[in-house]
Amino acid sequence: MDNLILATDSYKTSHFKQYPPGTIKVTSYIEARAGGDYERVVFFGLQAFIRQYLLKPVTMTDVFEAEAVFKAHGVPFNSEGWEHIVKKHNGRLPIVIEALPEGSVVPVGTPLVQVYNTDPMCFWLTSYLETALLRAIWYPTTVATLSWHARQKLDFFVRQTTDGDPNAVLDFMLHDFGARGVSSQESAMLGGMAHLINFRGTDTVEGLIGARRFYDAELAAGFSVPASEHSTMTAWGRDQEDMAYGNMMRQFPEGIVSIVADSYDYEHAVDNIFGHHLRGLVDDRAGKGRVVIRPDSGDPVRTVIWSLRSLEKNFEPRVNARGYKVLPDHIRILWGDGIAVPQMEGVLAYMQAEGWAAENIVFGMGGALLQKVNRDTIRFAMKANEIVVDGEVRDIAKQPRTDPTKASKAGAQVVLFDPFGGVEVMRKSNYRPVMLADGSYADFNQLVPRFKGGVAINETTFDEVRARSKSVLKKADVKKVA
Repeated sequence: MDNLILATDSYKTSHFKQYPPGTIKVTSYIEARAGGDYERVVFFGLQAFIRQYLLKPVTMTDVFEAEAVFKAHGVPFNSEGWEHIVKKHNGRLPIVIEALPEGSVVPVGTPLVQVYNTDPMCFWLTSYLETALLRAIWYPTTVATLSWHARQKLDFFVRQTTDGDPNAVLDFMLHDFGARGVSSQESAMLGGMAHLINFRGTDTVEGLIGARRFYDAELAAGFSVPASEHSTMTAWGRDQEDMAYGNMMRQFPEGIVSIVADSYDYEHAVDNIFGHHLRGLVDDRAGKGRVVIRPDSGDPVRTVIWSLRSLEKNFEPRVNARGYKVLPDHIRILWGDGIAVPQMEGVLAYMQAEGWAAENIVFGMGGALLQKVNRDTIRFAMKANEIVVDGEVRDIAKQPRTDPTKASKAGAQVVLFDPFGGVEVMRKSNYRPVMLADGSYADFNQLVPRFKGGVAINETTFDEVRARSKSVLKKADVKKVA
């Protein structure tokens, strides 16, 4: 749907009649409130929304369509207001959207986005955009946050058991298999991009395209490998299962090849086919690539531990400097069936207890990564915090006695980062930029304009988003203004 006017909730269309007389400006902000699944969030997705939806001017055709739809729907419609935007602003929205740098990792309760109108006649526009804007933020931010926390959990086991570069292991330790499990192609794109902030492995092609289109990423924002599925393995028949696996290794003689091995009898496949009949082909991979064996069913802990014990008998592992066993570089295991982060931790804990390094396994997530999230996972909300009525600035907020956790922030907000990664949130009215010796001011407010009057400004790249998610604030993120 390409008519932005229709990207709202029905009840929003009547709100232009509900503000106090004399209202000329409304400011709102977006945050993930405390009390959700995580205490820190990775902000992501605004630039994609701006490029995809806000750079195209609203037209009178859009206004006429919306007017007809809402009239038939039984709700009021501010046709005069939208016509004003078309005629006075050439269809470009008279708003400013401020936001943190994307990729920032901040505590819940930190304003991520702040938006306000710049035309007094369009005071109603700020909250009208809530549905589309909040939807554009909560989903990619939630997936990025889930993926980021997954990396922190995996990082613990990698650093405990691996003696090499932990990031070289971690970058490809969680693979995105979620494209088929999401509700739409756009969800695949947004969620796929969000995961690629934290990891490099993906089969969600839409995520690659989104990162390139909206964040100027290189073509190779993520990577995958030749991999089998049950159809290509069972097509050979049970009696020729070894030929199916052999064909995979011969067709792709170098690099990584991923082979699903549970079409019939997984233990027979690992013990006898890979461990004996095709051992020579597997060992031929040494120095040229890797065979990744995929158990695709069963109990994750039991199956992974059994697999490692079986492979240990036939492929002699080394013991690394931390005292943990590591299979030869040319053979690994991938578990990608119905798993979430707690189950991954369980697998890695059992592996460590049995003396295995975390680098022996790669995980894959599908629906649990891209689909089993919702707006309440980290309690997202967009709330008005300031209005201007007849020239008077008023701080506004909700403070429900029945649920104090839903209380919102009063007054336009400022977010400050300190050099040690700390975050401070305050009312804008209490904030003063710091005067420097040359008479200029250093403005440390991280809610920087990203969209103004139909134009995208202060954009970022995917590489910058990734870097922010892995580091504390750098001097380059501090804006100096005259």
